[in-house]
Amino acid sequence: MSVTKSMKSNRASGTIPELKLARLLRRRLVSSDLPGRPDIVYARSKVAVFVHGCFWHRCPVCDLPLPKTNADFWRRKFERNVERDRLNRKELESMGWRVLEVWEHEIRDDPAAAVRRIQALLALDADNTQTEARGTWA
Repeated sequence: MSVTKSMKSNRASGTIPELKLARLLRRRLVSSDLPGRPDIVYARSKVAVFVHGCFWHRCPVCDLPLPKTNADFWRRKFERNVERDRLNRKELESMGWRVLEVWEHEIRDDPAAAVRRIQALLALDADNTQTEARGTWA
């Protein structure tokens, strides 16, 4: 397969890991205007979930090697991807959003644990809301 054909087959959204996680969460993938276009959004809780591919976003756990051909190009491309992820996270957090990144290998290896991470973050919001409500009514 040519490089061009291979690159064109890479999807920007609707990837297998994204769809699998959305199905487990019983959520739809969203088209969002938020910075970085999070894959799953809980607007009421202001939680944004990104599903990152280990190769494209340079997973620190997997530590995948750079392609050998045209290594400088790939190094710069991956550095830009990582920096863009960092800036998107920072911008979302400055807007009051909580951001969670779920890596492709987490969904592949233990999807239930990835779901629990998201649910734990959402539970924090539910606990805070209940505490605030009790304080208001008490």
